[in-house]
Amino acid sequence: MTQKLAQTQYPVHDFIQSRWSPRAFADRSVEQDKLLSLLEAARWAPSSYNHQPWSFIVATKDDSTEYNRLLSTLVEFNQGWAKNAPVLILAVAKILTDDGKTNRHAFHDVGLALENLILQATSLGLFAHQIAGFNVDTAREIYQIPEDYEPTTVVTVGYPGDPQSLPDGLRDRELAPRVRKPLKEFVFTGQWGHTSALLKD
Repeated sequence: MTQKLAQTQYPVHDFIQSRWSPRAFADRSVEQDKLLSLLEAARWAPSSYNHQPWSFIVATKDDSTEYNRLLSTLVEFNQGWAKNAPVLILAVAKILTDDGKTNRHAFHDVGLALENLILQATSLGLFAHQIAGFNVDTAREIYQIPEDYEPTTVVTVGYPGDPQSLPDGLRDRELAPRVRKPLKEFVFTGQWGHTSALLKD
């Protein structure tokens, strides 16, 4: 198993420090109780007005027909590595409230639900990788998703695999250290771009 612990400036929870997004997955199924645990974690995410605007379409390799249908929504590059993950999840946001108003927090709230899912996965020895590269129109057509819902991302879930199984370019990315912007670049006080006094020496 490849560990890529975040080199944090300040202490964070172990699950946050050890969470990352691999592309190499082991040839091992995710147990049903663990998969349900991930979805339960997502269910308890916070959301604006408690609208809970998330829905999930789940496909596992136990049902090859459904798995291949969801896999087919990914762009070719992502299909190349995602096909090894035992679980695919299409996350969908309800972008209108029940009274027909635009819910501008819908994508934010789906992101919160997915973060719950991903951290729960990390706690169980699983890893997840969110994929932006998929065809929204194909997903909408295949699953007959209503117009007031928007497919947002596909998530791969599984146990970590051997990075050596990946082609050269992806293998290098798999093994590269995790990097993030320093806090001083995005934590402000007083006005935009003014670094918070919390971060000044």
